[in-house]
Amino acid sequence: MSRGRRRLVKALVVIASVFAFLAVFGIWIERQALNTDDWVNTSDKLIANTKIREAVADYLVNTLYENVDVEKELEGILPGETKDLAGPVSGAVRSVAGTGANEVLTTARAQDLWRGANRTAHEELIAVLKDEQENVSTGEGEVTLNLSTLVTNLASEVGIGQSLAEKLPEDAGKIVILRSEELKTAQRIATAIQGLALVLTLLTFLCFGLAIYLSREDRWVTVLYSGVGLIVAGFAVIVFRSVAGGIVIDQLVTEETIKPAAEEAWSIATSLMVSIAITVIVFGVLFGIAGWLASPTGPARSTRRVLTPFLRDHTAYVYALLAIVVCIYFLSAPTQNLRSFLTALILAGLAAAGIHELRRQSEHENPDVQLDDIFGHTKDRVVGAVQSANIGERVEKLRLPEMRKGGGEGGGASGGDDQDTRLGRLEKLADLKEKGVLSEEEFQAEKRRAMGEGDSES
Repeated sequence: MSRGRRRLVKALVVIASVFAFLAVFGIWIERQALNTDDWVNTSDKLIANTKIREAVADYLVNTLYENVDVEKELEGILPGETKDLAGPVSGAVRSVAGTGANEVLTTARAQDLWRGANRTAHEELIAVLKDEQENVSTGEGEVTLNLSTLVTNLASEVGIGQSLAEKLPEDAGKIVILRSEELKTAQRIATAIQGLALVLTLLTFLCFGLAIYLSREDRWVTVLYSGVGLIVAGFAVIVFRSVAGGIVIDQLVTEETIKPAAEEAWSIATSLMVSIAITVIVFGVLFGIAGWLASPTGPARSTRRVLTPFLRDHTAYVYALLAIVVCIYFLSAPTQNLRSFLTALILAGLAAAGIHELRRQSEHENPDVQLDDIFGHTKDRVVGAVQSANIGERVEKLRLPEMRKGGGEGGGASGGDDQDTRLGRLEKLADLKEKGVLSEEEFQAEKRRAMGEGDSES
């Protein structure tokens, strides 16, 4: 490549890596904020967390006592002179409610109420953002998370809930998610995010694909660096999530007592972001493997030689396996939308192009290699290694008696004895060769060794 083309390829790889970094956030917001099922699953994880559950329990108890005169309610329940105990009992009940609310939230009924409230609020939010909700407009109305049923349920558990539903004001236990004056801005952001996730994903693959196409003979290097770029983008997202979490929590949470719950909520809500980043890292590793596989290194050449018979003689099966893998990837995706479909389609196209280039390169390097050659060669090497070890042991056993004999005679053996010893060893080596234990090369090597020892001894 010319210097200008090389710089263009490097720039495209860097730009694609930046797009991949931004695409992770776009996909995360699209799924986490704009997909009701994903949000409900996240809400289940939130209420299952101990610190968050304790914070929700405190909120429910505070809401109950702020909106209902519990002492007065108890006066109506307690008989006779015991009404004077309503004040102390009210304080005791609050202590019991504070302790028991956490346990109440672990029950199946309370969690179903929590899940239903989150689903209803999110469906209403999506309807508003898509301008499908008539009851909420830019002039009036709010989107809220209604936890009043949980407040009533808590009051029933502590024994003061018979008439509590009528006592609670309409806004008790309702958390405002979106106000009417924020609606237009939220709608614009939602529309931009939905398109942004798809556009950033397509731009990422487009830049990588163009860089690989322009690389010509150095395509394996570009594929390898594309993998490195994806891996860097994935890890950068994980680092950014950690840094941004501290900033967001410090800006939004002013009470130190609920910061631990806020940190847990951030960790759970952004766990999907980490999952997407890990997927990007896995794609980067696959790109890296593909780049190495096409490289001119010795191990890569050996691997291509092994793969040649499969790529050449069983091409249809290779592409069928690729199609199955792509279908499994698409069907296992949390959301089967246009972005997921196009992503799977582009990945399938890149993989198919890579397999085609690998098959062409392997056939060019190994035009005559057959499947039997590979496995037969491997078998011969294993068998040869085992036989060589056995032969070495047998030859060593033949030498030991002769060495002991020569040592016992103290060097006083005659030339005739040396000649007999040498001839005896040659006869044994010839016998091993005839039986197939020694190959011709091994026989000649042992023969030269035996003759050399005989010459030195004489």
